[in-house]
Amino acid sequence: MKLSLTAALLAAGLVAGTMTVAEAAALKIGVSAGPYGEILDVAAKIAAKEGLEATVIEFTDWNMPNAALQAGDIDANNFQHQPFLDNQVKQRGYGIVSVAKSVVVPMGLYAKSLKNIADIREGGSVSIPNDPTNGARALALLANVGLLSLKGDGGPGTTIADITANPKKIKIVELDAAQLPRSLDDVDASVITLNYAVLAGLDPKAALKLEDDQSKWHLVWAVRKDRQDDPAIRRFIEIYRSPEVRQFILTRFNGSIIPTW
Repeated sequence: MKLSLTAALLAAGLVAGTMTVAEAAALKIGVSAGPYGEILDVAAKIAAKEGLEATVIEFTDWNMPNAALQAGDIDANNFQHQPFLDNQVKQRGYGIVSVAKSVVVPMGLYAKSLKNIADIREGGSVSIPNDPTNGARALALLANVGLLSLKGDGGPGTTIADITANPKKIKIVELDAAQLPRSLDDVDASVITLNYAVLAGLDPKAALKLEDDQSKWHLVWAVRKDRQDDPAIRRFIEIYRSPEVRQFILTRFNGSIIPTW
């Protein structure tokens, strides 16, 4: 089941300070609002059959699941890729580590009228997210399809300054991620994260290119360092990474979310 953060903490007695996370009857798993929580609900139902209770807690602010995890208000979270976690640990000093892969929520290269990547014209333009993490991810995707060459492996920290070859002389337009779908009226193509693509009514199956299950930008399971060997958490992650949950993801999301197992 899903609860708001406040309701979940009150139910566990945490707000009043009467109960610790370790004493709570159920694991509390943090997630960003949307399909990730739907997947966790399926895992929680399977876990409940063997007596392992888990409550899924949705957050609308991407900074909150790690803050709650660090504070001990939740036991694990599953919403972020490794570069995002690394950046939060570096900036905020969190004692949080990743312990398992989750799913790939593929970033895609979309166009309004083009049918193939080869149709992107010489001197054309491609918009990408202007935040450092997703900007690097977008450049890596453009390099993967042969539109650019990059210095290094195209990992976190890559910027347009790392472009070493641009054979079509494509202009890279950096925009706020939420604006990218609207930019399709003005650019040849755009690299858009799945959440904004779906919200804008774009079909991931119609993308010129989607990331696959080998993407380095897969989501991760994160826990506090002092609980990375917790048997209950480890067992829940095993259940999440089961054939039953994999089949649910493949059936329910039809390729727009990709399991890594």
